[in-house]
Amino acid sequence: MNNLNSVMLEGNMTGEPSLKSTPNGMAVCTFSIAINRYFTQESGKEAEVSFFDVETWSKVAENCYNMGHKGLGVRIMGRLKQNRWKNADGKHCSKVCIVAERVDFKTGKKEYHAGPGKAPQSPDISRYQEEYIAAF
Repeated sequence: MNNLNSVMLEGNMTGEPSLKSTPNGMAVCTFSIAINRYFTQESGKEAEVSFFDVETWSKVAENCYNMGHKGLGVRIMGRLKQNRWKNADGKHCSKVCIVAERVDFKTGKKEYHAGPGKAPQSPDISRYQEEYIAAF
């Protein structure tokens, strides 16, 4: 039996998404998100910001690259993944990221950026939503 490993986060992209391919042609998109948390202390209202790295695969990766841009609100559903390695000095290192299996875009009135070198345009998210749903 697998252990439970599930996360759901809402935040904003902190930069432009990056798209790469594996040697067998599988698309991989990576980006970071910032999540704000507000709470009250005796001194007044406080804010805390957390940053998380996200990776997506296949059709979800292509959609994130085509629709994503800095500042865009996203809701991410996926799992945690820990990468472990030894650096050049032999020291053990690790990093935790989110592997998103579903990403929802909060486009509202914001512009859609179709990737590097392309001019911003109004979003037509219906096509991407249909493709996104078909990816599952």
